[in-house]
Amino acid sequence: MTLKEHYKTNITLAYPVMLSQMGHILVAVADSMMVGRLGAVPLASVSLANSVFSVIMLFGIGVSYGMTPLIAAADGANDKRQGAKFFKHGVYLSAILGVMLVLVGLLVGRGMGWLDQDPAVLAGALPYFYTLVFSLFPLMIFQAFRQFAEGLSMTRQAMYISVSGNLLNVIFNYGLIYGELGMPALGMVGAGWSSLISRVIMAIAMVTFVLSYKRLRRYVMLWSKIKIRGFVMRRILGIGVPSGLQYIFEIGAFSMAAVMVGWIGAEALAAHQIALNLSAITYMTATGISAAGAIRTGNQLGRKDYRTLRTAGMTCFAMAAVMMAFFGTGFIFGNTYLPTWYINDPDVIQMAGSLLIIAAFFQISDGVQAVGLGVLRGIADVKVPTLVTLFAYWLMAIPLGYLFGIYLGWGAKGIWVALLIGLTLAAVLHLARFHVLSKRYIIKNQ
Repeated sequence: MTLKEHYKTNITLAYPVMLSQMGHILVAVADSMMVGRLGAVPLASVSLANSVFSVIMLFGIGVSYGMTPLIAAADGANDKRQGAKFFKHGVYLSAILGVMLVLVGLLVGRGMGWLDQDPAVLAGALPYFYTLVFSLFPLMIFQAFRQFAEGLSMTRQAMYISVSGNLLNVIFNYGLIYGELGMPALGMVGAGWSSLISRVIMAIAMVTFVLSYKRLRRYVMLWSKIKIRGFVMRRILGIGVPSGLQYIFEIGAFSMAAVMVGWIGAEALAAHQIALNLSAITYMTATGISAAGAIRTGNQLGRKDYRTLRTAGMTCFAMAAVMMAFFGTGFIFGNTYLPTWYINDPDVIQMAGSLLIIAAFFQISDGVQAVGLGVLRGIADVKVPTLVTLFAYWLMAIPLGYLFGIYLGWGAKGIWVALLIGLTLAAVLHLARFHVLSKRYIIKNQ
């Protein structure tokens, strides 16, 4: 393949995943934008709840990613029975994990009082958080069927369903937050209910597509012939659990950053939520390219075409760097305008604008580290990247965030500078890891 063909294939796979990934995060973005009109304290409550909830949610999503490279490799080897085996086991795992995550979320909610937050912020966060927790089960069912389809390079269908689900979430937000469209006015709790409803609908739609689509009929027919085996579960978990831990270490660091910003005050936390929401949108774009990279490297691994594997991964890195540089430029020029989408408070807008300048500088690092996790996951290399994320975020970024933001008194800006350092470190180490491993594959098979 020429470089042009590589980029074209990457884009074809990546853009639907980008929009689909954004569907998850835009639920929180829509909640923040619409609740923000109620004031700084409700917005801070949503920030606190989403910061904690996103750690649980993204761990589950990360575990579901264990299906994708295995199914992609089976597809590359044209082994439909193997693909069906990973599909069935992945669905069972996701359903069990969905129940477990709901129980974990309920327990975590009981312990949120230990985070030493503003009592008014905490009082608003808990009802919203508990409603979100129950959306984890349908979300995990959606993920299982989505990762199966994406492992077969079918990425557009999940995109259509995610975008439609997000539009429904906005409609229900409008009705249930403000009491419009004949719905009761529930305030920020209404935002939680709209997220739950939209995720149930998304799960039903994704399951219906997979079970009814003609191209996938062979996999569905093989389902009854496959017995559940522990070693297959372990293979999926062997990739999925480290992938989930990667999300916990990274997103957990941002959530811990939100807790530290909460110690500064409700206005600072509201500003942090605005900047984090906007950064999350661009991050989900990078994870779309990351997912495409996992599909491509996993597929080429199944074909044993290691030169194409390396080129596919490197072109994904290049795409992410260019795209994230574009977003960073937008943050710089729109730093005082973009926060007005969320809130009218001038102090919060000014504070959020200063955080967006810092966010602009870590865009490329954020994109490169996200793609690094994806292309390495595609070749089933997950243990070392997991240790890298632990080191970069929890041994570097969080201690430095406390030093800069709390101890030295730099405030929210100091915490965000520390996040910039952690992201950059992770990006450099993931890129170096893929460079070494992909070269090693080529040399060993010359």
